[in-house]
Amino acid sequence: MQNEPLNTASIQQFIQQVKSLDNSRAKELRLTAEQAKNLAFTLGIVMARLNGDLEKLIASQSSNEEVIQVTVDGGGSF
Repeated sequence: MQNEPLNTASIQQFIQQVKSLDNSRAKELRLTAEQAKNLAFTLGIVMARLNGDLEKLIASQSSNEEVIQVTVDGGGSF
């Protein structure tokens, strides 16, 4: 299954708003309900995608485990 591209515009907009807030030394940032909803949904999708990618990575690492066998002979043979 191919993942469709993520639309991260709401995250980028939020980051830009925070930068502006910091530069202007303002004390609060207001979001409309629509902006907050879009940001929450986008963050949820991004986190779900990252979790899925992590699960795939862990599954592929477990199936490709390399087995190393170590034999200890007590040091008697040289």
